[in-house]
Amino acid sequence: MTTSVLGFKISMPIMIAPTAMQKMAHPEGEYATARAASAAGTIMTLSSWATSSVEEVASTGPGIRFFQLYVYKDRNVVAQLVRRAERAGFKAIALTVDTPRLGRREADIKNRFTLPPFLTLKNFEGLDLGKMDKADDSGLASYVAGQIDRTLSWKDVKWLQTITSLPILVKGVLTAEDARLAIQNGAAGIIVSNHGARQLDYVPATIMALEEVVKAAQGRVPVFLDGGVRRGTDVFKALALGASGIFIGRPVVFSLAAEGEAGIRKVLQMLRDEFELTMALSGCRSLREITRNHIVTDWDVPRLVPRL
Repeated sequence: MTTSVLGFKISMPIMIAPTAMQKMAHPEGEYATARAASAAGTIMTLSSWATSSVEEVASTGPGIRFFQLYVYKDRNVVAQLVRRAERAGFKAIALTVDTPRLGRREADIKNRFTLPPFLTLKNFEGLDLGKMDKADDSGLASYVAGQIDRTLSWKDVKWLQTITSLPILVKGVLTAEDARLAIQNGAAGIIVSNHGARQLDYVPATIMALEEVVKAAQGRVPVFLDGGVRRGTDVFKALALGASGIFIGRPVVFSLAAEGEAGIRKVLQMLRDEFELTMALSGCRSLREITRNHIVTDWDVPRLVPRL
């Protein structure tokens, strides 16, 4: 089950997606996630909006870590953050491209969501951007509207390459057209993601969009799936459709809230065990033997038109 991602060897094609503000789930937050990922021999992606800084996560010990990036209006802030991630030993940038504006998150509006007063967005603490003001609706929506650059475009992927030598994964792609543009603009990999379906109602599920993106990539860069994975069988399906690996978000946050670091270790082990069993019962001795022939999708089955 071992594989390589951007040249880094990991124990399984199951990695941890960026999820923000993890200390809202558990006091140890991103510290616990980093330790659990390292113990499992896999990659953790740290959110820009983490409640632990890149330096603090690096201090937990060795591990392969990626850094998820939002592009702020102030490009000096972005450049500073990328340099800090590099210095802290992070190995890649996962640039989120599907959030130039925040989706209408009605639960956040109803609850007037904001960060608790005892927490900050640690990566921005010294830049006076670590706090989220209370608002009449969603404090997060107001923060995004004030700070995130909604003119984000493909030229920003090019710009990022001028300020860092780290490989850039483009996260938030759902179509063949965007996959081709990502590759043309120098992406080292693509992450198929719909942002947990929280950005826009009725977007396709990631598994529905995956094969289109894989075909458009034509093997030029690896394609990963982020979102919707709850079972080892889901991992198998994603790999059969051409993904090089998957990222999990909600299962990590749920298990972190339940049992801290031990919870995340348990969820990673459960997914690993289920995936290994699925491979065995499907006759696959290695990841290479998982093929498109192992699954049938809705779009493989011809629709039967009734005769009138």
